[in-house]
Amino acid sequence: MTTIQDKRSFAPAGDTSLAQFPIARPRRLRLSAGIRRLARETTLSVTDFIYPLFVRYGKDERRPIGSMSGQYQWSVDRLPDEIGKIVALGIPAVMLFGVPATKDATGSGNYDPEGVVPQAIRAIKAAAPEMVVISDMCFCEYTDHGHCGIINTPDAPHYTPRLPEGYVMNDLTLELLARASVTHAEAGADIIAPSGMMDGMVGAIRAGLNASGFEYVAILSYAAKYASGFYGPFREAAESPPQFGDRSQYQMDPANRREALREVALDVAEGADMLMVKPALPYLDVLSAVRQAYDLPLAAYQVSGEYAMLMAAAANGWLDLRRCALESLIGIKRAGADMILTYFAKDAAAWLAKGV
Repeated sequence: MTTIQDKRSFAPAGDTSLAQFPIARPRRLRLSAGIRRLARETTLSVTDFIYPLFVRYGKDERRPIGSMSGQYQWSVDRLPDEIGKIVALGIPAVMLFGVPATKDATGSGNYDPEGVVPQAIRAIKAAAPEMVVISDMCFCEYTDHGHCGIINTPDAPHYTPRLPEGYVMNDLTLELLARASVTHAEAGADIIAPSGMMDGMVGAIRAGLNASGFEYVAILSYAAKYASGFYGPFREAAESPPQFGDRSQYQMDPANRREALREVALDVAEGADMLMVKPALPYLDVLSAVRQAYDLPLAAYQVSGEYAMLMAAAANGWLDLRRCALESLIGIKRAGADMILTYFAKDAAAWLAKGV
C-alpha cells in the first residue's frame, strides 16, 4: 500500500520553481501568531487612516448621525477636543465636510471665508498644527438643489437653452471650485480634495491655487468616483440629498473600469498630487488597476454605506465588528491603497494599538 510518505512529490520534470506536497507545506507559516506576522505580506497601520469629520454651525453641538452609528456632526467649538482624541490615537489626517447654515443655488457657503469649513480648518490648526487637514471640495452640501455645481435653469442668469434643463454647468462650476479652494487654502487647508467629478476640476483648482500663491497646497483628486448606492447614509450626514434626479450625469457608471483609467489619466495630466477611488469595497478591481498604472499616492474611500452595513450587521449579532472591519480595511490596503478614508479610523486605531 502506498503511503503519503512513500510518494515522491516534487515539481514537474524540468520545473524546480514549485515543490509539491508533502515537501511544500504552506501551513508551516501559519503555525503561530509570531510566524504569521513575519510572513505577512500586507500590513495595516494607523498612519494609513484619514478620518472624515462633518462640521456644522452652532454651539456645543455633537449631533448623532442616525444612519451612521458612532458618527456625529460637530460644531466648530467642539472640534479641538475631538481633534485631541484623534491626535492621541495617532491618526495623521482628517477630511472635512461642511453643513452650512443656509444653502443657495451657487453654494456660496463653500467660498465664504467665514463659512463653516474655513472656521473648522482654523480651529483644527490652532489646536493641532501637525494634523493634516484635507478639505473636501464640492458643492452638493452647499447648494439648495443638492447637486455638485451650478444648475442650468430657465430662471438663472447663466441659463443656456442649448443645454438640458437640470444640467450641471461644468465650466461655471470650475470657476467656483477654484475660488472655494483658495478660500480653504487661506484658512490653512493642507490638501484640497475635489470630489464633484467635473471635467477639468484639477486643472482649474491647480491654476487658482498657484495664482494665489498656494502652489504648495496639494490636490487629492477623487479621480474615479462612481454613482454609487453606497453613499446613502452620507446624504443624511452631510444633509445633501439631490432635490431632483441623481448624480449619474457626472459621477461614473458602476459598470465602467476602463473609463476610470481615462479619468485618472486626465487628472494626473492636470497636476493631481494624489488620487482616490470611491467607493472602496465594490471597486477593488479599479483600485488595483489604478495602483498598477500610476505611482502617485493612492487613496480609497470606505464610504458611509460600507461602514453602516457592517455596523448594522454587528448590532444584530450577525458578525464580529472588529474582525470584519479590520478585514475590510486590510483588503483595501492589499488592493493597492496607500491611505484609507474610513469612519472606522478611530476604532481601528484603538484596535491596532492593542495589537489586534
